[in-house]
Amino acid sequence: MRHFWANVIGNQLVWLCAVVGAGQGLRWPALLAAAAYVASQLAMSAQPSVDVRLLGVAVLCGLVVDGIAGASGQVVYAAAWPNAWLAPVWILALWAAFAMTLTVSLKVLQRRLWLAALLGLIAPLAYLSAARGWSAVAFPSPSWQGVAVLALGWAIALPLLALFARHWQRGTAPVATNTNGAHA
Repeated sequence: MRHFWANVIGNQLVWLCAVVGAGQGLRWPALLAAAAYVASQLAMSAQPSVDVRLLGVAVLCGLVVDGIAGASGQVVYAAAWPNAWLAPVWILALWAAFAMTLTVSLKVLQRRLWLAALLGLIAPLAYLSAARGWSAVAFPSPSWQGVAVLALGWAIALPLLALFARHWQRGTAPVATNTNGAHA
């Protein structure tokens, strides 16, 4: 239970560091917070190799989802790269941190892909909060278009990530042994 709460609270702290930093034009708070959080989650993980693979896929999802959103001009990121088509490093740090939740606090999504898609559709609420509270993101008018691009991307990416998590956790499950040490 301690790992669950560390997972939830830590991920939220990474988000806060990232958006506050980005709103100030800084990338390093996201990188530092995400690195510390990911390292702590990997240290507590029952299957760190699964989490590392999920991190890689999540960062790729971030490159695609936020890259398309930025390249479309529908979402403008603070502390971004000169090329709008490349997702900012602070957003990728958030995707990396988010990956650590898929085997702990969001593990339920592995069996309920419809719920993962539904949560993906409302993921832009975090972007709206980052826009209104810290100016880390902006949505040019009409703002619903940027929200729709992100919602569609997340509604595809989150079930995909949950599916990978389920598959990889099943594939690396520890082998059960009986009391004399033989495989059950």
